[in-house]
Amino acid sequence: MFRLLLHLYPASFRHEYGEEMCAVFARRVRDASGPLALAGLLIATVGEVLANAAMVHADILRQDVRYVARTLRRAPGFAITAVVIVALGIGATTATFSVMDFVLIRPLPFPNADRLVKVYESKPGYLRMDLSPANYRDWTRASRSLERIGAYFGGNAVNLIGRGEPQRLETSLVSWDLFSTLGVRPLLGRLFSEPDDRDGAAGTLISSYRLWQTEFGGDPGAVGQSVLLDNEAFTIIGVMPREFNFPTRDQALWTTLRLNEGNYRDRNDNWLYSVGRLRAGVTLEQARAELKMRAEQSREQYSKENENTDASAFLLSDEVASQARLQLYALCGAAGCVRLIACANLANLLLARALERRRELAVRTAMGAGRERLVRQLMTESLLLALAGGSLGVVVAVSTLPIADTPSVDLRVLVFAAALTVSTGILFGLTPVMHARSGSDTEGLREGSRAGGGRKERLRSALVVAEIVASVVLLVSAGLLTRALWAIQSTDPGFKPDGVLTLRTALPMPQYARAPTREAFYSRVLAEVRALPGVIRASYVTAVPLTFRAGIFPVAITGEPVTRTAANTAFLRYVTPGYFGSLGIPIKRGRDVTESDADDRPSVAVVSESFVRRHFPNEDPIGRHFQFALGEHVIVGVAGDVRLRGLERASEPQVYLSYRQVKEVLGHYIPNDLVVQAAAPTALVPSIRAVIRTADPRLPVSNVALLSDLVDLDTASRSVQVRVLVAFAAIAFVLAAVGIHGLLSFAVSQRAQEIGVRMALGAQPRDILGMVVKRSVWLAIAGVVPGIALAYAAGRSMQALLVGVTPGDAPTFVAVGILAVVMTIIGSLMPTLRALRVDPITAIRTE
Repeated sequence: MFRLLLHLYPASFRHEYGEEMCAVFARRVRDASGPLALAGLLIATVGEVLANAAMVHADILRQDVRYVARTLRRAPGFAITAVVIVALGIGATTATFSVMDFVLIRPLPFPNADRLVKVYESKPGYLRMDLSPANYRDWTRASRSLERIGAYFGGNAVNLIGRGEPQRLETSLVSWDLFSTLGVRPLLGRLFSEPDDRDGAAGTLISSYRLWQTEFGGDPGAVGQSVLLDNEAFTIIGVMPREFNFPTRDQALWTTLRLNEGNYRDRNDNWLYSVGRLRAGVTLEQARAELKMRAEQSREQYSKENENTDASAFLLSDEVASQARLQLYALCGAAGCVRLIACANLANLLLARALERRRELAVRTAMGAGRERLVRQLMTESLLLALAGGSLGVVVAVSTLPIADTPSVDLRVLVFAAALTVSTGILFGLTPVMHARSGSDTEGLREGSRAGGGRKERLRSALVVAEIVASVVLLVSAGLLTRALWAIQSTDPGFKPDGVLTLRTALPMPQYARAPTREAFYSRVLAEVRALPGVIRASYVTAVPLTFRAGIFPVAITGEPVTRTAANTAFLRYVTPGYFGSLGIPIKRGRDVTESDADDRPSVAVVSESFVRRHFPNEDPIGRHFQFALGEHVIVGVAGDVRLRGLERASEPQVYLSYRQVKEVLGHYIPNDLVVQAAAPTALVPSIRAVIRTADPRLPVSNVALLSDLVDLDTASRSVQVRVLVAFAAIAFVLAAVGIHGLLSFAVSQRAQEIGVRMALGAQPRDILGMVVKRSVWLAIAGVVPGIALAYAAGRSMQALLVGVTPGDAPTFVAVGILAVVMTIIGSLMPTLRALRVDPITAIRTE
């Protein structure tokens, strides 16, 4: 047993003092009297060995660290290069993992978050559709699979007035039991109760931490105060913790839904989101089965309203768009390639250094140094380099994350970075270690100028080929996504964004519930804005393109039944006359809406070309009637298609109605966004604010932006991804070139005597040049060919991101092939010149 304990000491210490320590222990055992004394001796011995072994290891580690520090000071170029290479690999991987962890891995900040699900309706073409209040009530009432369930309507906003300058605040309408379903508690005050959510109940709100700090200075006395939201008094009953931001980060406050009987009449009025908590022991599949059963019952009971309507549920943690997931996976793959290249370069560096020190290690072995001692020193060197590079990489990753809301680098990310650093140091320090362990003690003394040949040279070549393969994959992937981004950005959105300013003046209800009040406001604001110097056109619309705040309603040609599927729905926009001219949307046929299209006349509509293609193919649509948005309308004009929900989505059917013909039940779709076309739109913002303040001092102005900025924002996430991938590809390109340079430089230095002999025997410079260049060309071919194949496979895997580009895009692959040649030339240039400058006499005398 004691001999087994001695293995806790280093081998060199054990070999030198082991027998003596065994003899001392045997003497103590003989002197022990009785079982108790022997047990005490054994316990004391274990503690003594553990403590002493730790001290010996620490002492040897101090010696190794001092020795490594001395050797690295003598080779600063090697040390700096190794640290930078490790920093690049670990920095790229850590930054990508921190984003992946923040979006996909890190658990939601709710108790037992794995039991939270979102409930959806589904119809043909709509897998995840908002719930109608009526279906929400019927499907979730007395649920056996859901312990609790709540609902909310996000993306809402209210006007806060009476506290200085009017503000537009993002808010969510929630059911009284949503917060308890999520399992959260307020920082101050209380949560909503069931009486707060009844129809006709007094207004209550819960403030976000941010709003509590900015508007109330963090005063606990804010709870119980009353504020005006859209001219209605609300009492603050609670404040949520700083980290709570459900359903989005922009939430300023929460109020109750206060549904009434009118909300339950239309089962196609889909606007509620629902979150439920699974009962303990209930699976997601069981909850889905119960919801589908309840949906089937409602289809039988309401056969017309709920035709083709089904129900489903998904884990709340899975609510990340598939395209966003694919983008993150692509970034992780790119980071993995960068790390592979960095580690291959590191291994090459360490291997070259081990080969250079072969004689030194052989001499030390011949003088009595144990192999275990040499291995410890080499592993200490590689681990120190990895730790220095890893620390620098984490700093780079934290300081250069290319996103606005930088995810916090918590303990999970730091542990990941530490594990990555240690594994890099161990795994890629093994190559020189294994060479240190192989061969006889005098082999290194006998090796001459060909010490780097044979299997060692083949291993280093394989590492460089792996670098070229990874760099080609990265270059092709970055090229494909860049071309896809260019294709998207060159897409015609259907309107002209340049020189157009947009801002929101959300009209609160019931102050603007009456049409004459709204029309007077629009008329006054538009007249005064149009009179401002530099203004070309101005108009109002429900919501400008790319902001997606319009209703979706089924379309039925008059006389046909109304059914709701993805193939027969259209988007609703109310507009004032001149809207199409303000955005440069062409009127293809017919006319625009006019001031004469009043409420006492037939409801008119301007429809998009995609609407005509779907419902009136090969027909003249002007004068045709259709059912839409709870009424019948007649088509008076056809406008050009607009990419309403983004440049990557096809133009969807749209219906534009006159702002003077708003139905009362559709009051939340009234025009709120002001569109101003001007020569210098940003300079007009103060004047426009003054106009609106004069028209209604209590009305906040929000969402001020250039329409061109909204178009750029639509591709912002793609732009970030492309920038990161291009950066990774550039790093890979440089590292691969460095790898080729390092391999060829080392080969030239190791073959200097051979080159000298060749030149002494009559070899011409072109022969030496051909020898070096041939090696680099074969390396490039060996890396590019499999790299192209893997790059094509990578392109196929991310095909959903390649809008307008094929995975085998010829220009991209040709460009990468040219870059690979350039990379080879750059990497080969200095070693080739060095080979040509070898002096035969000096090279022969080297030995």
